[in-house]
Amino acid sequence: MPVIDAVAGKSRRFLFAALLLIGAIWGLTVPLTKLAVSTGHGAFGLVVWEMFFGVLVLAFLVRIRGRFPRIRSENLGLILFISIFGTLIPTSLWFLTARYLPAGIMAIIISLAPMFTLPVALMIGLERFSLMRLTGLMLGALSVALLTLPETSLPEASMIGWLLLALGCPLCYGIEGNGVARMGLGGLDPVEALLGASVISLLAALPLALASGQWFGMWRPWGQAEYALLASSVLTVLAYAGYVWLVTEAGSVFAAQVSYLVTGFGVFWSISLLEESYSGWVWLALMAMLAGLFLVVPKQAGNPLLVQPDPLAPAAPNHDNRFRAGD
Repeated sequence: MPVIDAVAGKSRRFLFAALLLIGAIWGLTVPLTKLAVSTGHGAFGLVVWEMFFGVLVLAFLVRIRGRFPRIRSENLGLILFISIFGTLIPTSLWFLTARYLPAGIMAIIISLAPMFTLPVALMIGLERFSLMRLTGLMLGALSVALLTLPETSLPEASMIGWLLLALGCPLCYGIEGNGVARMGLGGLDPVEALLGASVISLLAALPLALASGQWFGMWRPWGQAEYALLASSVLTVLAYAGYVWLVTEAGSVFAAQVSYLVTGFGVFWSISLLEESYSGWVWLALMAMLAGLFLVVPKQAGNPLLVQPDPLAPAAPNHDNRFRAGD
C-alpha cells in the first residue's frame, strides 16, 4: 500500500509539473505575438504564416500518431465552422490589435472567452442558469470595465477602441466552442479537426493577404519578428498537444486549470521579456477576471471536444478552445 501511494504521489507531481509547463509555454506565446507584430507586418500576412507553420507541426503530429484526417462531406461544414470562428477571424483580430495593446492586457482579454461562451451556451440550451456563474459573468464585465473606464488604466486613451475590437477574439471562441459542442466532431479527433481548420484558414488567408497588400515573404533574412512568429506558432501547437495529452491522463477538469496559468504566465512573460508595466486598475482587472473565471468554468465534464479535448486553444472554458481550456 505505501508503494502504491508513493507511485500515485509521483504521478500527481508529474501531472502538476506538466500542467505548469503547458501553462508557461502557452503564456509565452502572448509576448511573442507582440514581438511578431513589432515590425509592422499586416494581420493577414501573419495569419498566413502562423497557419503554415501550424499546419507543418500538426501534420507531423498526425504522422507520428499514424492517424490521418478523415475529412468527409458530413464533417466538412464543421471544419469550415472551426476555421472561421476558431482560427481565421480571431487570429486576424489577435494580430491586428496586438500591435496597439500591451501584451499583458491581451493575456487578460483572451482569457475572457468563458465569459462569452456561457451566455451563448445559455441561449442555445447547452448550459443552465446559476447565480454563481452569473456572478462570474459580472466579474468578467467588471474586468473589462476596469480596463476601459478609468483614465489611468491604459497607457493611452486611444487604446480603448483597440481593446474593444480585441474582445472579438474571445467572442469568436465562445461561438466556435458552443457550435462544436452542439455539432460534435463528426468522427474526427481534436488534432485532426484543428489540422483541417488550419489548412482551410491558410487557403482563405493567402488571397486576403495578397489582395490587401499584407503579404510578405519569409525567405528574406529573418529578424526578431519572424523568429517570434515561428516560435509562437510552434509553441501554440505543442502546448495544445500537451493539453490533449493532459486531458487523457488526468481528465478535463484537472486540465482546465491551465486557463489560470496561461493568463498568469502571459502577464509574467510580458513583464519579463517586454518590460511592460501596468497601472493598479489593470491588476484589479486581472484579479476580477481570474475570480470570474473560477465561478464561470464548469466543474464537471460534458463537452465532447474536451472529453477528447479541444482543438484550438489557450485559455477558455467548457465549450471553448485555442488559448483556451476548460471544463
